[in-house]
Parts: sequence; structure tokens; C-alpha cells
Amino acid sequence: MKLIGMLDSPYVRRVAISAKRLGIALEHESVSVFRQFEHFQGINPVVKAPTLVLDDGSVLMDSTLIIDYLEALAGPTRSLMPNDPGPRLHSLQLIGLALAACEKSVQIYYERTLRPAEIQHGPWLERISGQLLAAYGGLEQALAKQPLATEGSIDQAGITIAVAWTFTNLLVADQVQGKSFPQISAFTAYAEGLEAFLSTPVE
Repeated sequence: MKLIGMLDSPYVRRVAISAKRLGIALEHESVSVFRQFEHFQGINPVVKAPTLVLDDGSVLMDSTLIIDYLEALAGPTRSLMPNDPGPRLHSLQLIGLALAACEKSVQIYYERTLRPAEIQHGPWLERISGQLLAAYGGLEQALAKQPLATEGSIDQAGITIAVAWTFTNLLVADQVQGKSFPQISAFTAYAEGLEAFLSTPVE
């Protein structure tokens, strides 16, 4: 199977790290949705990263859907998600907040870099910046109340949180202050030191 997309995307990196933690080998082809649009289009006409190309040529996209498929391949004993409804709900809530933070970081970055300064919409930027801070605020409170494990392991919620925080700090660092989110910062520092992360650096 081949994973298509750049590792500077939190969604691509999330899939790549998850696959390693699940024990599934993926070939990675680093293709940019901007600089190599036509090449990507030849693989997936929708041009959405990440894209997973299966051995039979089938194409799957969206990080959450790809990870769901990889989880099915790995089997329940290797799952990165809790089975019990209560803990699973908690993990899904954390993942939802982290993915929202990724989305808002992307929106802020695109507004600043793709739209000319003279037509950037201040109220829109203010709105999505508030949503970004709300997502990380929710995560910070959740981790303060119930910290994630930091003993050499990491689950799907932890992977998604760490990937999101690294991404936000690379693209729109001015929107967040690490000292305001000590729980997230400390956990991300731990996660980025794990082999699955070290071997999957941001491009």
C-alpha cells in the first residue's frame, strides 16, 4: 500500500505515524497538492491528501477513514483506540478537538498566504482564531484533568494531539503560546521523542 501526500500535512503525518504504531508497512510517496497538482490528480482526481492507494489499485482518502481501514487490517489486539464505550468516547472527543485545531490552523494559514493582504477578511480571521484557541483550550483542560500516558506508548488521541500541536506551531505559531498550554506542550515534546515520530519528520 502506498500513502500519498506531504508529511508537512498533519493529516498525512497522522496516518503515517498511526500505521507504524499499528505495525502496518506503508510506502510513502511525497506528492504536493500545490506544486504537483497534475501528478496528484492522476493518482486521485479529488487531489486530497492523504490518499491511500491499496495494492489492488483502490483509492481511499481522508485521514480518519484511512486510519479506520488500517485499524481493521491490524485487528483489535493492536488497536490504538479503547474498546470500552466510556474511554472510547473520551478519545473521540480529544481527537475531534485536535482535528478542529488542524482545520483552523490551515484556514488561518491559507487566509494569510493565499489571499492578498488587501482583501483578507479581519472578522473571519478573528473568528477562526477564536475557534483554534477554543479547540486547544478544550484539549488543555482535558489533559489537565486526565493526562495521557507517557510511558513509551501512545494511542490515537495522543498521536492526533501531538501532530496537531506541532503543525500549528510550524504554520501559525503566533496564534498559540506554549506557556498557555503547558499540558499540550509537554505531551507533544514526549510524543515527538518517540521512534514513530522521529522516523516520520515534518518535511
